[in-house]
Amino acid sequence: MALSNGVNIGFFDLEGWEENMIHEALPEHSVQFYKEKLHEYTGSEFGFEVISVFVNSEVTKEVMEKFQNLKLIVTRSTGYDHIDLEYCKEKGITVAFVPGYGDNTVAEFAFALILNLTRKMYESIDHLKETGAFSYKGFRGMDLKKKTIGVIGTGRIGKESINIAKGFGMNVIAYDPYPNEEYAKQIGFIYVSLNELLKNSDVITIHTPLNDGTFHLLNMGNISLIKKGAYLVNTARGGIVETEALVYALEKGILAGVGLDVLEEEGEVKDEMKFLKEDETVNVMETLGGLLKEQNTTEKLKTVIANHILMKMPNVLITPHNAFNTQEALERILNTTLENIKGFIHNTLLPKNIAKQ
Repeated sequence: MALSNGVNIGFFDLEGWEENMIHEALPEHSVQFYKEKLHEYTGSEFGFEVISVFVNSEVTKEVMEKFQNLKLIVTRSTGYDHIDLEYCKEKGITVAFVPGYGDNTVAEFAFALILNLTRKMYESIDHLKETGAFSYKGFRGMDLKKKTIGVIGTGRIGKESINIAKGFGMNVIAYDPYPNEEYAKQIGFIYVSLNELLKNSDVITIHTPLNDGTFHLLNMGNISLIKKGAYLVNTARGGIVETEALVYALEKGILAGVGLDVLEEEGEVKDEMKFLKEDETVNVMETLGGLLKEQNTTEKLKTVIANHILMKMPNVLITPHNAFNTQEALERILNTTLENIKGFIHNTLLPKNIAKQ
């Protein structure tokens, strides 16, 4: 149902740069800004009809009960498991989210890793800084043009990666349990089985979600199928690749290099946006110490140790889950959030942006 003008709106967990954009988009409404998370809010204003939160706000029944006029909660994230949907359904509170914001952002980052690996950029920069020797010896790279790239997962990000690969003049093959043959014909690539992709790709890039079907999709059972000397990049989820298998493939020379923006034992990550507001950094050895105190952690310990080994390898690039993190992506999130609010007020909120309750 539509709301009238002059709606009371509260934005929580802001960085500060968002305020001007919000004022410009919602000039006719009463808007309040807060840096704290919703569950940490200690103010006295509880008359908000619309609340916008970040993924780190705990939107529980107890929190929402304080806001008796609440009609809409808009989360500035793709995930909404931090919101009590059952209570929202009971009270008739609509929940809106951001279904996508960084397709090209993540794909571009994947190619940054690919270029770093295939042209040995990190190694050459590090060598020059450490030794002062202005020499290219030992840093011979590989052209991407006419090489074959295997794209695992052809959703929004996978499609962006395919478009970029075509721009480099690469041959593209892809694996997806739900192939889009019409798109493949339009762009000019073919779908193959996972084993065929591993055997024939010079570069492999992963863009599939993590679920029961993709957990350890690459593992000790199939890692040896990878074309010798290939490069692997994972900007999706760490659990898609068995860490022990990665170490094995690197030690045996199956893989020439690996680029990882995600690690298998970085915890259960459902939304990248959590990383923007983390108060503490994760240290591998601290994690190892913590696991030693737990029971039944043999596999986790093996993974953490393997992660530590990967970090020490010169042909492995590891970045801290940063592929999504650009100003443009964050502005897209905010713009979608503002459209969600305006859509709800005027009864034009897009169904695809409404959480399933």
